[in-house]
Amino acid sequence: MDLPSIMDINVRGKRLLVRADLNVPVEAGEVTDATRITRFAKGMRPLLDRGARLVILTHFGRPEEGAGDDSFSVSQLRPALSLALGRAVQFAHPCTGPEVVAAAKALEDGEVLLCENLRYHEGETINDMGFAAELAKLGDIYVNDAFSVSHRAHASTDAVTNFLPSVAGPLVMEEVGALTSALEVPARPSVAIVGGSKVSTKISVLENLAARLDHLIIGGGMANTFLFADGAPMGQSLHEADQIDTIARIRAVAGQSGCQIHLPTDVVVARDFAAHAPTATVAATACLADAMILDAGPRSVSAFREVLENCRTILWNGPLGAFEIEPFDRATVALANTAARCTANGATSVAGGGDTVAALNRAGVTQDFSYVSTAGGAFLEWLEGKQLPGIAALMRADKAA
Repeated sequence: MDLPSIMDINVRGKRLLVRADLNVPVEAGEVTDATRITRFAKGMRPLLDRGARLVILTHFGRPEEGAGDDSFSVSQLRPALSLALGRAVQFAHPCTGPEVVAAAKALEDGEVLLCENLRYHEGETINDMGFAAELAKLGDIYVNDAFSVSHRAHASTDAVTNFLPSVAGPLVMEEVGALTSALEVPARPSVAIVGGSKVSTKISVLENLAARLDHLIIGGGMANTFLFADGAPMGQSLHEADQIDTIARIRAVAGQSGCQIHLPTDVVVARDFAAHAPTATVAATACLADAMILDAGPRSVSAFREVLENCRTILWNGPLGAFEIEPFDRATVALANTAARCTANGATSVAGGGDTVAALNRAGVTQDFSYVSTAGGAFLEWLEGKQLPGIAALMRADKAA
């Protein structure tokens, strides 16, 4: 995807109106996980060194529009943001109006202004043109550096591009590049590992991946539903008995494209979903009536490993089992380590989704993947093959320029 990039522009003396996602956890007024802030700052520091003047927009939590509750004020983010950027961050409340416009115009090269929570304003979430026009007064160039909210047509991701030259920021370029390489133009052979609890929540994801990639490894409760469709007893296992037609449709797509679907051949079962509960490993077709399937078994892991070791592109969304509780994390951890080794040997590995990131962190291999997305909903919609409004707006604005 040929996105217009801020890295191709002379930014000296320019006010960059940057849409960021700094929606980070805060307790007692202090940031407890600054990962998003540090990733954002890493891309912004070179722009500041080149003389850019940053005006930062972000949402934070879900305040009632117009309430102005101080617990949702982004002023709490200033210390962590200042530390990450290596310079003082000014603050403006609210994010529109004469005072914030004056503050933005007063910025010198290399200075930063953080504006108050976008979601204090109803105009943000309804994609209001008037609110977007007010935001546009704060900058000379609009920069979308928040892929994670680009699946929402909000004023700060969509409408604002009608009023300013609009480009993608470093994080968006990085994310789009990683996802494009893994899904749109993958090195072959390619595989997707898709887990999670329900097929019904990932129908479009499974259909799109089955149409594009060479292999599809299914895990978690989703695998149970596939096995159930084949006649396997489920006992007390999580599965969706009403999705048999969906399974048939996904398999038909895979058959047409030549994608091979891989399911567990053995599974780990237990009567209790509890840490260190007594377990047994049985054939995937032999779950007892009073037991539940909670992980893929060792034979399955061995087969899945063989698939990964022969692939040049690995895409991962969702754990293979109930990874939060031992020993039902074994298949996920084992395959995560295999994917990490494949990456070290030259494969491209891209992972995303909240549970996926947590699982990779548990396995200690997050840094070993080519790219790990924290985008959540936007990542899933990309996997579905949807056009994201925030990305589409940049493309549209570029064509109109």
